[in-house]
Amino acid sequence: MRVGLYPGTFDPITLGHIDIIRRASALVDKLVIGVAINRDKGPLFGLEERVAMIEAECAKLSEQTGTQIVAHPFENLLIDCARDVGAQMIIRGLRAVADFEYEYQMVGMNRVLDDSIETVFLMAEAKHQAIASKLVKEIARLGGDVTKFVPPLVNQELTKRLG
Repeated sequence: MRVGLYPGTFDPITLGHIDIIRRASALVDKLVIGVAINRDKGPLFGLEERVAMIEAECAKLSEQTGTQIVAHPFENLLIDCARDVGAQMIIRGLRAVADFEYEYQMVGMNRVLDDSIETVFLMAEAKHQAIASKLVKEIARLGGDVTKFVPPLVNQELTKRLG
């Protein structure tokens, strides 16, 4: 069974994330969405809320693609999380060259830690390349319309939280 790990904070999950999840599903039999518990980032949504939004969105994708998709919170090293879930590959989404420079360093470090786990980069679709959770939250905080960036459920949660 091919297992992939797509890690992130997902605060909140965006259409860009969902695009990467959909495309990564074609590469694996099981896709684990690693939901980082990153206390330093001070997420808008709690871990349980982020996991619930991911599970709601990914249930539809799992049905459509036939790939098992599960959310898995983690607070340890990414490479250790990959080992914990039995992943042979780490999936990373790229939006721009700046993303690649950071990710390139991470791949190098992860390869030293465990060279049996590959990293696969997927470019976001052009229409999703500008989407960043941080910017979505800022737009929502200032009363802007984020319906082009997030699924309806996430938009409702943002409105409840910030509206």
